[in-house]
Amino acid sequence: MNQTADSDLKTLAVDLLRQQNAQLHHTGEYHDNASLIVRRGQVFQLKLTFGRELKGTDKVVLQLSVGEKPMESNETLLSMNLRSAQDPRYWCANISNTNGKECLVAVTSPADAAVGKYVLSVKTGAHIYNPGNKKVYVLFNPWCEADSVFMPDNAERLEYVLSDTGYIYVGSVTNISGRPWNFGQFEEDVLESCMYLLDKSNLKQKARKDPVIVSRAMSALVNCNDDLGVLLGSWSGIYTGGTPPVAWTGSAPILQKYYKTKKPICFGQCWVFSGVLTTVMRSLGIPARSVTNFASAHDTEENLKVDIYMNEKGEKLDKMTSDSVWNFHVWNDVWMKRPDLPKGFDGWQAVDATPQEISEGIYRCGPCPLKAIRSGEVYLLYDSKFVFAEVNADRIVWLVKNVDGKQKLVKQSEETKAIGKNISTKAVGKNTREDITAQYKFPEGSPEEREAVKKACSYLNSTNLAVCESTSPLPPLQAGLQLNVEGEKALWLGNPINLNIVVHNSSAGAWTINLIASCQLQSYTGKVEANLGSIKQTVQTEGKPVIQLPLNVAADAYIKTVTSVEDELLIKVNIIAEIQETNEKLTDEFTLTFQYPPLKMELPETAKINQDFICSFIFKNTLTIPLEKCQLHVEGLGIFKMETIDQGDIMPGRIIKSQIICAPDKTGEKKIVAKLTSRQAKGISGEKMITITA
Repeated sequence: MNQTADSDLKTLAVDLLRQQNAQLHHTGEYHDNASLIVRRGQVFQLKLTFGRELKGTDKVVLQLSVGEKPMESNETLLSMNLRSAQDPRYWCANISNTNGKECLVAVTSPADAAVGKYVLSVKTGAHIYNPGNKKVYVLFNPWCEADSVFMPDNAERLEYVLSDTGYIYVGSVTNISGRPWNFGQFEEDVLESCMYLLDKSNLKQKARKDPVIVSRAMSALVNCNDDLGVLLGSWSGIYTGGTPPVAWTGSAPILQKYYKTKKPICFGQCWVFSGVLTTVMRSLGIPARSVTNFASAHDTEENLKVDIYMNEKGEKLDKMTSDSVWNFHVWNDVWMKRPDLPKGFDGWQAVDATPQEISEGIYRCGPCPLKAIRSGEVYLLYDSKFVFAEVNADRIVWLVKNVDGKQKLVKQSEETKAIGKNISTKAVGKNTREDITAQYKFPEGSPEEREAVKKACSYLNSTNLAVCESTSPLPPLQAGLQLNVEGEKALWLGNPINLNIVVHNSSAGAWTINLIASCQLQSYTGKVEANLGSIKQTVQTEGKPVIQLPLNVAADAYIKTVTSVEDELLIKVNIIAEIQETNEKLTDEFTLTFQYPPLKMELPETAKINQDFICSFIFKNTLTIPLEKCQLHVEGLGIFKMETIDQGDIMPGRIIKSQIICAPDKTGEKKIVAKLTSRQAKGISGEKMITITA
């Protein structure tokens, strides 16, 4: 009996050959040190050590299991006999080499393997060896041609899968700025957090094979509206009990804290939702990018039109307006094939984690093919109507007049070119902005673009059809007048606003114009925070090719509101003109963004791993106003975790200097990102690269 026991084959150890596998699978950057992280559709190797040499009659079965009750019937248990034949449709394992008691095993997963975290064990007869905390993480594989997320261009894979820093674009159509963002998909606990979200999604194993279903599930789980997901969105302007959205510098601290507490993190707005979703997608192996749409429509009625209502002072009326035009809105594109749709819709798909409208009962959006949005095929899955409206709705401006004590609506303008401008993402391999508007729509006003709008309208459900077609275009203008605003597009915070409303009378005609202009302080979503001033004048154009009307606002009129709201605000000027003789109506709008002094950073160009260096942050308040309750938020991936340093009040002319001692634990190009927030200035950013060598 003892002799038989001795001859029983037992596994003594499993070597995951982490370094060699990680190099081949492009997973060497992940922080996890104990587990094996591989991409599907590609072979990886394991080294097994047995109690004796392997015989030809020995049966060795490698097992990968998921969940508490793994079963072969629902693919939560995978059993691979080391001597079975290979079939690319299934998991298989084969002995590639034996050396004494050691044996090298090549494991191949199918290109549509379910993504997730597997427990590894080795079965030899009645003996099962479980190597402790060693897990096998299986990710999507953009390097594998048979994988539905395959991306053929290597520079694009480096950018959209492996790059852990980037920019998210914010501002307005005329004044775009790149906000540095650390995606940090390889940081500690980030992959764990993504795996936790996969489990939380309750997707079955079969659904975990499909990037379409996985990306849709993640767009729901990055917000917490239905499922206690990652981020609580808030646009209230007051963020006590959490982090103001403008203070975040990256996704890793959010996902790490969420994984630790299992509770939603406060607070997010669209660029934070997008930054976190980019991180989750890249971490799981799905190519992803953060995308910003300027002058982005939020069409609540699904009629592909946004209705904006103004009062007789030219001020936007928030209470009457359910639709809105956001100065910018940030969502995501993910790269994948769409076998669930007719041919021709593979490639980039729009997904959005910002909770705006419900999709199939849950706050989520997408994935929706960019090719469908571009051509107006708004019947295709998922949420294509909503995304089409964001980039190509028509904007209708109504004037609410008081006539004999009753409200009367007068259509001022119908603009077909006002929505969806300068759609932006970070360029591949460069720290510059790439304009991808042409991927979302044909050139504005072109026959193809108008045809796409017409096609989109034809797909709306019958109740909305009438709305879509009944708004007849306004007749062409006879008077030949043009409106615009002259003044700086960027305003130094604390300075007065000095603008000129300009009427150009190119036809030299004699016209009588009723002109109103208003100046409002708004959030980026178009929410009115304060009315700052307006002018109302009747102007005679005879003999005047150019007429200028000053619109001036003292700094005191806006500073109090800017200080009381924890969001970054901007100035919106609306002009409405009616020509008495022809009854023609003109409208125009102008956006001013606030300008701040720079945040400078000083650090060496290179440093050595595990050797300290000093990073200095320097800021001089060149504004005319004090900056109160200043905080410096800093983060350096592979160098230090996010830290917040209180700076107190910074008076005009004062210089502050903060230093951090950094100890890098990863080699390569690293970026340190810093952000200074205060009650007055909200988003002063700085960044600097450093090369860490061995």
